[in-house]
Amino acid sequence: MKILKVKAAIDLLNGERLRQVEVAYSTYGKLNRQKNNVIWVCHALTGNSEVHDWWAGIFGEHKSLDPSKYFIVCANVLGSCYGTTGPSHEKICENQKGVHFPLVTIDDMVGVHQLVADELGINHIEVLIGASLGGQQAVQWAVDEPDRFSNLILVAANAQHSPWGIAFNESQRMALWADESFRANIPGGGAFGLKAARSIAMLSYRSYAGYTRTQREDFTHKRDHFRASSYQQYQGDKFVKRFDAYAYWSLSKAMDAHNVGRKYTNIESALRRITARTLVLGVDTDILFPIEEQLFLAEHIADSCFEVIPSHYGHDGFLTETVRVDELIKDFLYNDFSRYRKTIFRQQRRQGVV
Repeated sequence: MKILKVKAAIDLLNGERLRQVEVAYSTYGKLNRQKNNVIWVCHALTGNSEVHDWWAGIFGEHKSLDPSKYFIVCANVLGSCYGTTGPSHEKICENQKGVHFPLVTIDDMVGVHQLVADELGINHIEVLIGASLGGQQAVQWAVDEPDRFSNLILVAANAQHSPWGIAFNESQRMALWADESFRANIPGGGAFGLKAARSIAMLSYRSYAGYTRTQREDFTHKRDHFRASSYQQYQGDKFVKRFDAYAYWSLSKAMDAHNVGRKYTNIESALRRITARTLVLGVDTDILFPIEEQLFLAEHIADSCFEVIPSHYGHDGFLTETVRVDELIKDFLYNDFSRYRKTIFRQQRRQGVV
């Protein structure tokens, strides 16, 4: 992991300013002489720059993210807790710490990515890819700088965050705020609230079928201490060990504010700005980013194709179904990935098949 110390203060979309901004980023492979072998990965809500760790299923030799072929870059987002300036960063101004950290948007995150790309001397990006919050960043960047990208891959993402998604995030922030230590705005505050927030989030990331497959009880006489209960406790405890409550608050608000049409006439006209050849992937059981949202992207991005990934694991399917994700990405990049899938799906939707 490397650190970029931004030379000038950053003016955020909401009018506030961040000084002494640092950006953590990771690179893999080598930039070729033509500088045309760059893959830029945008990570999801609680991810970091170490894409080889959290997306191992599509990273490595002969896989989509192959460092022997590509120069792969992933930068930790503004507002996070993995090295880039955020609410608990050691160099953040005192009046901007914790709950007082300024509202960061996807636009601001993209602005920081642009700074890192410029620092690395990368004017052209062959493939821009992101899932979930990462997909929100990717689509915003492709709208803002259409000439910079040849290929765009959007996985379980959308053009604007939905009322349903915002409601899930607000419920998690309510859990954080119920924790007195979070409201006290102290380092490490909000652990109990963060545990509860993660439990709520898991319900949006997974599906009924997924929980039935993995948490079903073998004994009908059981009255307490259910597997599903233990699973929620386990996920909450594990998350508290690796993430920061104030960063979670900040990033969930950034997700809520996502709207690619904000700076343009409307969302549709913003998406029409994208010139990159685009693959849009959705997960059939995703209740947080339902496939209707990915179909909307594909319908309004000119040179795009669309595919649905079957999974029992809901939104997390982009992380669990990596064999299929890897196949689709490689097919898109190296073969004649026909756009007929988008047309067929649109016809099926009109006929009520999907």
